[in-house]
Amino acid sequence: MKFATRAIHVGQEPDPATGATIVPIYQTSTYTQEGLGRHKGYEYSRTGNPTRTALEECVASLENCRYGLAFASGLAATTAVLSLLEAGDHVVAGDDLYGGTYRLFEKVLTRQGISFTFTDPRDISKIEAAFRPQTRLLWLETPTNPMLTLCDIRALSELARERGAIVAVDNTFASPYFQTPTDLGADITVHSTTKYMGGHSDVVGGAVATNDAGHYEAMKFYQNAAGGVPGPFDSWLVLRGLKTLAVRMRQHEANALAVAEFLREHPEVESVNYPGLPTHPQYELARRQMRGFSGMVSFTLRGGAEAARRVIGSVRVFSFAESLGGVESLLTHPASMTHAAMPEEEREARGVTEGLLRLSVGVEDAEDLIADLDRAIGRAS
Repeated sequence: MKFATRAIHVGQEPDPATGATIVPIYQTSTYTQEGLGRHKGYEYSRTGNPTRTALEECVASLENCRYGLAFASGLAATTAVLSLLEAGDHVVAGDDLYGGTYRLFEKVLTRQGISFTFTDPRDISKIEAAFRPQTRLLWLETPTNPMLTLCDIRALSELARERGAIVAVDNTFASPYFQTPTDLGADITVHSTTKYMGGHSDVVGGAVATNDAGHYEAMKFYQNAAGGVPGPFDSWLVLRGLKTLAVRMRQHEANALAVAEFLREHPEVESVNYPGLPTHPQYELARRQMRGFSGMVSFTLRGGAEAARRVIGSVRVFSFAESLGGVESLLTHPASMTHAAMPEEEREARGVTEGLLRLSVGVEDAEDLIADLDRAIGRAS
């Protein structure tokens, strides 16, 4: 089956008890058992729930993986991946990544004896130089948040495999519709299902997918032991979102390209970051490892912080809000929002300046989105 069919049907067979076409919300914490050691596959909903199982099976299928696990948030999913490590282990990570991931790595996991080196994953030699004998994980994000840079998943996976390290890829910005990292050699794919998978800004969740049975069993043990699981209603909401993922992603991409092309020509815009533009420095890599360019755009205003402030106060169709991937268009100021936990000098070095704005381009009419930005940037100038 192809992607859109799997998104609607995998793990979502009609309910055997009633014939319900849509997976029921099994709103229960526990399950009545038939006797000692005799039950119907479920004992307690932290350990497993039929609605969550349906979601996990569907996510695994969409990522072309054998195993999937759902979590209460994207950061809970990230933490599950890092649970594969032990004190003394070392992680190499891309230096342009979601601020919440940076905060987790630098402010939480370092206290547990795990060390991190952040470097530019666009340069394979820099990744290679960052490896140590203790390196057990290469953490990649592509496209990155918020600079929309890419890294060569296949080449970096080969490098890490030669050194005995696991490769995990945060695939949130691309979604499985446009990119499947395990097909390119990665070991684990990570998602914030809050974003494109859920698609409607009404649920918080996360997921991982892998083909490695050992990694799956270890993360599943952690999932149950730590308990950061989504409830059945949250699982159901993400499942509902997945049913329209294919059609939504096509519209997100079409609108984002139109917006990026408009911004590229605007005299008040200094630079535009979108991998679907032929002017993007990694456009050819994007064409090789992605099936499309998704719906995220970031751009820097010539007027800096003051211009950004005026645009934020002037948009009407775009909502000024954190998060991304919903049907509605959102505008975010990364320096003060998603990346506020990152030291200013590190933000600036990565291009996350006060004049940078990030757009999650929704599925409204592209003409309305462009008119909104044109008016707001005009007022800012």
